[in-house]
Amino acid sequence: MVRSWRKLDATDDTSNVPQCRRGSIPDYPGHELLENVTEIKTNIFVTSFGPVSDTEMEYTIDVFFRQSWKDERLCFKGPMEMLPLNNLLASNIWTPDTFFLNGKKSIAHNMTTPNKLLRLKDDGTLLYTMRLTISAECPMQLEDFPMDAHACPLKFGSYAYPVSEVVYTWTQGAAKSVVVAEDGSRLNQYHLIGQTAGTEDIHTSRGQYTVMMAHFYLKRKIGYFVIQTYMPCFMTVILSQVSFWLNRESVPARTVFGVTTVLTMTTLSISARNSLPKVAYATAMDWFIAVCYAFVFSALIEFATVNYFTKRSWAWDGKKALEAQHPKKRDPMVLSKKPNNVCSAGVNYTPNLTKDVSISTISNTTSVQLRASESKMADPKKTYNSVSKIDKMSRIVFPVLFGTFNLVYWATYLNREPVVKGVVAST
Repeated sequence: MVRSWRKLDATDDTSNVPQCRRGSIPDYPGHELLENVTEIKTNIFVTSFGPVSDTEMEYTIDVFFRQSWKDERLCFKGPMEMLPLNNLLASNIWTPDTFFLNGKKSIAHNMTTPNKLLRLKDDGTLLYTMRLTISAECPMQLEDFPMDAHACPLKFGSYAYPVSEVVYTWTQGAAKSVVVAEDGSRLNQYHLIGQTAGTEDIHTSRGQYTVMMAHFYLKRKIGYFVIQTYMPCFMTVILSQVSFWLNRESVPARTVFGVTTVLTMTTLSISARNSLPKVAYATAMDWFIAVCYAFVFSALIEFATVNYFTKRSWAWDGKKALEAQHPKKRDPMVLSKKPNNVCSAGVNYTPNLTKDVSISTISNTTSVQLRASESKMADPKKTYNSVSKIDKMSRIVFPVLFGTFNLVYWATYLNREPVVKGVVAST
């Protein structure tokens, strides 16, 4: 029923009209209020909050939405102070045209009967309560993801009546009119750390309207992302640095380390983005993955550099290597003369030495000198198993830089106070 007002004439019969005292007109600052301004008192009891969708940037909330207003046309005198009414009667009287500004989808529960309550007091005050499930927009700023915090708003007001006709207020003040049940959280990735309420005025071509706002503050839980993303990235970087301790001639092993870790980081970076909307800026997790990717890729480039200089040393020492593998054949007569001269200078032979003894002495001396010469020629071969100076530096530089990055990263984001943008202060 459309609310209408008519001034009584002197000819009207007022004997049957109940003499109800009019309620006080709300003091709405900044506006010249008329007697036909209706004050709608509201409060919200949240039975369950969640889930929250990051990809859609929306949340679901189940509430008992209560509205109370005074209609002098319905006041009565009788033995009852409060008159319970059937919810079907709500379609026959004037009710506020409240709607949710940021609501995407709302459901009024009708099982087993419509979940509505209607009560009428003798002074014409009506209490109208209904159970609603609302899917509302929740703008998110994900620069600090996954150490971020958000304020999900719930906005509602009159669809057609400006402030000159309908004014919304909180029933028990802004601090106590929005209540969340103790076991009402249905969140896996967030902590519901509190809620606030306030009002806001918006100006349109049809006039000025009052908008009631309730903000629910959420803080993301980081445990899931530590297990699924941060720890695998950390272990992949450590695995890429194991190649610094391998022999530089182990080309297959070090190649496998480098290529495998780079592909692993690529897979982790793609999977981490699947749970987020396609935002155009980099999040805190993106920066961490990017730095880890840089460390892994740098380890692969480091091996390529070491391998390049190792090949150059092979080419430089190739002549010595061939000599070590194929020693030159020496004249046995030259080898036999040298030991005899040495022996004749320092040893006195007895006349009873036979020819066989002298030959055996020459052969033994020759074999000893050949072994000594072979060992000296084989010394350059040890350079192939030497450790590169680049590897020695990388064993220290890479872990120190990665450890410093982790200290700065976690100290910056964990100690930062979450900044929630777009929150209107309670009034």
